[in-house]
Amino acid sequence: MRSGAKAAEPRRPVPRLYLIAPAQFSGAVDVLEEALSTADVAAVLLRLPHGDGRAKFDHVKTVAPSVQGRGMALVLDGYPELALEAHADGAHVEGITSLNIALAKLKPGRIVGCGALRTRHDAMVAGEAGADYVMFGEPDAPGGQRSFAAVSDRVAWWAELFEIPCVGFAVSLDEVNPLAAAGADFVAVGDFIFADRRGCGAALADAARRIAERTP
Repeated sequence: MRSGAKAAEPRRPVPRLYLIAPAQFSGAVDVLEEALSTADVAAVLLRLPHGDGRAKFDHVKTVAPSVQGRGMALVLDGYPELALEAHADGAHVEGITSLNIALAKLKPGRIVGCGALRTRHDAMVAGEAGADYVMFGEPDAPGGQRSFAAVSDRVAWWAELFEIPCVGFAVSLDEVNPLAAAGADFVAVGDFIFADRRGCGAALADAARRIAERTP
């Protein structure tokens, strides 16, 4: 494995936020900018709206300045070819088959992350293949079951053994601190940030505070 099992090291650096932007915020770039102005965000995962290829391309180009102009990585949810065409920083894909396709298209110049890794073996295969990060905890499907204890355990296992970064997917503010404490290099936050009654900026700042307050 590119990273391999690692020797004992000092505690991992403070995790950073990975913001997942809902596709329905197409055209509302000011909403995204409000969020990004309040906290240290490493990357934005951009979900793309329905429509033809031109609509998706235009959406990426509309959002890109607000993200890349702040020094943050713009990662597309799928669509590795579009990531190249629209000069995004990379793509996030699901599963090993999609990962191998994306790696062939985007490496070595761009980021390729992988989620939907159902087993520890799948995660190790993704790392061996060359994924820049693995993601744990995204919901299986609308209404599907998700055990946060299992997600936290998977993050802790990966952080203990491997150098490749892992992303812990939080579905609420209450999950942010435990994922950071478990050893996630990045904590992904999304829909609940944009749905927060205080505003997305305040919610993202709250998430950043919870990361900073993580406990060993």
